Amino acid sequence: GRLEAVTQQMGYHPQYLDSFLKTQHYLMHMDGPLPFDCRHYIAIMAAARHQCRYLVNLHVLQFLRAGGDPQWLRGLEFIPPKLRNLNEINKILAHRPWLITKEHIEKLLKISEWSWSLAELVHAVVLLAHCHALASFVFGCGCEQDEGLGGRGSLKPLSLGNQCFCEATAGNSYSQELLRINRKRSLDSCMELDSLRERMQQIHVETEGRDEMRLVQQDREEGEGQGAEVGVQGGTEHCSDLFAGLSPLADSDGEVTGATNLACYMQDPDFGYQDFARRDEEQTQVFRVQDYSWEDHGFSLVNRLYSDIGHLLDEKFRMVDGLQSSAMAKRQGCEPSVFKRGIWNYIHCMFGIRYDDYDYAEVNQLLERILKVYIKTVTCYPEKTNSEMFDRFWKQFKHSEKVHVNLLILEARMQAELLYALQAITQYMI
Repeated sequence: GRLEAVTQQMGYHPQYLDSFLKTQHYLMHMDGPLPFDCRHYIAIMAAARHQCRYLVNLHVLQFLRAGGDPQWLRGLEFIPPKLRNLNEINKILAHRPWLITKEHIEKLLKISEWSWSLAELVHAVVLLAHCHALASFVFGCGCEQDEGLGGRGSLKPLSLGNQCFCEATAGNSYSQELLRINRKRSLDSCMELDSLRERMQQIHVETEGRDEMRLVQQDREEGEGQGAEVGVQGGTEHCSDLFAGLSPLADSDGEVTGATNLACYMQDPDFGYQDFARRDEEQTQVFRVQDYSWEDHGFSLVNRLYSDIGHLLDEKFRMVDGLQSSAMAKRQGCEPSVFKRGIWNYIHCMFGIRYDDYDYAEVNQLLERILKVYIKTVTCYPEKTNSEMFDRFWKQFKHSEKVHVNLLILEARMQAELLYALQAITQYMI
């Protein structure tokens, strides 16, 4: 149940890692509107949209530790309708967040036996956006392949029975405090690892052979998806052309796994990202930050409905903006802030979010074509990424600077999803 590979990569930027861990811990383990088992199941649903076995396995373990019903791990057909109703918004936010409307919100909040409260829905939306964006980081930095292989860094291995991933940042005062708190909580220690293994093995035996048709369908879809086109602003290229000779991403099976068939955790697997068509300025489909921004609108709404999460998210957005990337910016002959804004605005542009005060011609001037392809792949189709892409792009730059690009992708993508979802909630409330 540890995020060793993730914290190892983020550890190149310790201040950001501290902010990330605070947010992750608050979302999953502190008081909030949603029950603890539901939080981890929502995370499973979100990670499955991008076939992120690393995160699914992590939250399967934590779901069971939180006392979750093992039957739920057989798939969406076995969970309560209230939770299953979240599938539509999960699908839209993961791939085409501009399609979310106040009608989607109303459908979840309508008075019925399975209705959501506003506070519960905001918690769920933040969880979904967090896990979608984290899946991009996992694939972008090669954590999916590195799992169990010791990763790229030099972090000391953790003991097998220790559930708290926060220890991966030894020496970090806040992380040590989280570890102390976690040891007090019965939530994370209600089962021993051996018991978890037994339950996971039981689930595996029960479900083995049930989903042969789904597996065949999934294999066919993955085969078709390997040649899918990846569009970039100013042209379209095949991923295989730009990264010739790269092997496809291999599955990494953990020692304990309940994710042998991720298709059981999602519906409509063919639904994916589509290029947000260029629109005329008058058309309402373009999301104008001047009309609805995180600073002026999203922050206050999310903080009012889910206490303190707005402050944690805002700190994380500001932290990634404050990271230095002087070498990357110097190569392009610009200031670090200009370079980072180019990456951030390019990512938001792919989701139809526009800034009236920005000249988008700068994107093509600042970002090399192969970097744009990398950013778009990790942002929009992270499951099509493999770790060799990370190693291939910008060989002359430090590992920490490449991780910085992936942190910008993580935070820009998360904010984009939140803007669309919170705007829809605002429209519903009005």
